[in-house]
Amino acid sequence: MDQPLLIRRDGHVEHVVLNRPDVRNAFNPALIEALRAWAVSAAVSTDARVAVLSGAGRVFCAGGDLAAMAATVDASRDENLEDAARMAAMFEALDRLPIPLIGRVHGAALGGGLGLIAICDIVVAADDALFGFTEVKLGIVPSVISPYALAKIGRSAARELFLTGARFDAARARELGLVHAVVPALGLDEAVNRYVGEILTAGPEAVRQAKALIRRVAGHSAAEVSSFTAETLADRRVSPEGQEGMRAFLEKRVASWVVR
Repeated sequence: MDQPLLIRRDGHVEHVVLNRPDVRNAFNPALIEALRAWAVSAAVSTDARVAVLSGAGRVFCAGGDLAAMAATVDASRDENLEDAARMAAMFEALDRLPIPLIGRVHGAALGGGLGLIAICDIVVAADDALFGFTEVKLGIVPSVISPYALAKIGRSAARELFLTGARFDAARARELGLVHAVVPALGLDEAVNRYVGEILTAGPEAVRQAKALIRRVAGHSAAEVSSFTAETLADRRVSPEGQEGMRAFLEKRVASWVVR
């Protein structure tokens, strides 16, 4: 049986490839479990500094697999609840990944595939890629991906796109904050590599702490988190990595962690 998920390490970069190209990398139980397991494993790894998520074949991810969806039609509510909980656990594990996750999007990201985009920290998309929260077209809703999508696009855009299920292009995805760079399809790898290169010149623990900082501070007023933010900055300044980074800057040399 083909592996639904391919994982390849290139130095400090982990490449994670959705590997169901015959069905446009649609989700089935095996892919969902493979993604969750990878995220849990990567969360405790001390070696990888960034991960790139992409899709094999012509499409990044088209959402739900037809065979898997057919099975839910005849399943009981309890069985459907178990199935939905597994998908929710996958998205949560990916969202809590401590290292940056870069999405490389070509073809389309629809339904749950767009949920993957919403949990990526940085997203690079081909200029001809299509996007859509298409669940309502099937009589269902983008439920388990909604926390991550709303955090990216806000209520107003969600009201339009969740309720219509309309597809939209890469330019609109960038306007909404789902995508950070739009490039010709042939330039995807170059654009992704630029982001990877930037991350590999930053302190690896500082990058992890910056990602954790966003999670902790988002949704709170400055007053509510002032003690936390002050303590975090002080801790980073006296940490070995912080000391090395500031000394390297003052001494006009390259920090020890930089990979070029």
